[in-house]
Amino acid sequence: GGCSWVSGLFGGSNPDKGVAVSVFDVAVGDCFQTITDQKDVRAELSSLTKVPCTVPHQQEAYAIIQYTTTGAAPGATTPAADAAFPGQTVLDTFAKGACATAYTDYVGVTYLDSQYYFTYLLPSARGWQQGDDRSVVCFVITTGRPLTATVKGTKE
Repeated sequence: GGCSWVSGLFGGSNPDKGVAVSVFDVAVGDCFQTITDQKDVRAELSSLTKVPCTVPHQQEAYAIIQYTTTGAAPGATTPAADAAFPGQTVLDTFAKGACATAYTDYVGVTYLDSQYYFTYLLPSARGWQQGDDRSVVCFVITTGRPLTATVKGTKE
């Protein structure tokens, strides 16, 4: 199970060429290249191509947020460990709010004032049912010139 962007393995010992990492091993601050070959795009993904942030890249992980459900008390939240899969629409709404909120702390400027965008990975239904996939992974992305450094604290 899992979710991610699937891309080719580059092999070799040159980290500048990228290395495939499991979506479950993504850490805040990791930088990634996007899929360039549309035949590699999948609905459910398992790995990303990680590169050093000094190598041209299009994405940087900036938050990993555990999905929570709203409790009965106003503002109360509980982990979704035993919850049924809430569906893509509910997860999408949660991710948009959670990633937008986390954006400011990482980049140093609100999403609306930034030159970059964000995207996210959601838990898959299969990963959820297997009980190990409850987190949303948020990424800063560029649609223009590739990034060659971290965006953390840049206020861009």
